Amino acid sequence: MVARIITGKSIRGILHYNENKVSAGEAKLIMASGFAGEIERMGLLQKLHRFEHLQRLKPTVKTNALHISLNFDASEQLDNAKVQQIAIAYMDKIGFGEQPFIVYRHDDAAHQHLHIVTTCIQKDGTSIKLHNIGNDLSEPARKAIEKEFNLVPATSKTFRLQPGIKPADPEKALYGHIPTKRAISNVVTAVVRDYHFTSLAELNAVLQQFNVRAERGPIDSNMYKNKGLIYTLLGQNGKTVGIPIKASAFYSKPTLRNLEKQFEKGEAKRKAHAPDLKQRIDKVFNQYQRITKATFIQQMQQQGVAVMFRTNDQGHTYGVTFIDHKNKTVFNGSDIGREYSAKKLAERFGTTDKLKDQSLQIKPQQQTRPQPEPVNYLQLALQKFQPDSLPTIPRKKKKKKTKQQDQELTL
Repeated sequence: MVARIITGKSIRGILHYNENKVSAGEAKLIMASGFAGEIERMGLLQKLHRFEHLQRLKPTVKTNALHISLNFDASEQLDNAKVQQIAIAYMDKIGFGEQPFIVYRHDDAAHQHLHIVTTCIQKDGTSIKLHNIGNDLSEPARKAIEKEFNLVPATSKTFRLQPGIKPADPEKALYGHIPTKRAISNVVTAVVRDYHFTSLAELNAVLQQFNVRAERGPIDSNMYKNKGLIYTLLGQNGKTVGIPIKASAFYSKPTLRNLEKQFEKGEAKRKAHAPDLKQRIDKVFNQYQRITKATFIQQMQQQGVAVMFRTNDQGHTYGVTFIDHKNKTVFNGSDIGREYSAKKLAERFGTTDKLKDQSLQIKPQQQTRPQPEPVNYLQLALQKFQPDSLPTIPRKKKKKKTKQQDQELTL
């Protein structure tokens, strides 16, 4: 199980995001703790009032909202009863068991995951400490819950976590204003909230993974000069479809001016994840004596990293971007090291793939040794057959040389 805690200043925005998912049929409200009455019959404003009532008790605390996601291995299929128990146990262990919280089960990714909404302001007007809550409380809670509920550990080699954002479907999005806006909003809100990026180009690298793009318009346009920004859906051919939506029209306000504030924060937040990304890139290269560009991209996908090479009209590759879905970070290759730039990577690519593991290579003597019928040597090697176990071939007996023949040869 992977647990992520995102703190914020807008409980309304967090609720709005999850309620939109419910309206779109991509999430379900499965439980609420600390609410009087039937939560299913409550509207957004009623749920919001419960949290804002507590936040008004301590108005000096601005960062008072928490958006928690609990993510499970792709192989796990948990029913609502079990995930409810997991949510309660987790909130107890991080010190939020007595706080009001709402749990949504999301169905917008290949792996099961929960979203929990709560506040750190308590009913007595005091606030729960949030500093370093991830390492101090969440990590121990995660490990304990994995054992208690027999979950696949997040540190296990078998743990598989798919990107938690479902791509916008341009085919399903009608070209009317509301459906298109909702489809784009779901993607943009999640990406801007979860990923760390340092430029609009890096943000677009992530958005395009989910069929959305942000555009400023032509350089000589008023929209560009006024730092305007619009978001559009992308079709299968990468071209825009539907109606572009202004950034200011979204509730989360992902305008360029607001994004620029995140660019600075993204630089600091992603820095700690650079060594892990380099390690995974090196791991792929270390498995091969020669590796093609296509195989490298495929192998990095298995490491949870999308690789985007940037090519000009002449077919020359001039840049590469790594989107790390595991750590929610975006890096240009040169940002993590000169040897990871597009130019240096291109020098390491070959036209064929060759693994470094020699145990899978065919031995020369096995290739030339005559056999009564064809033998799949690769299969034999994988089954750990030894050369002595191969079928023997009868050989003709050599005639012994006589002394007379030996004398003739020496003369």
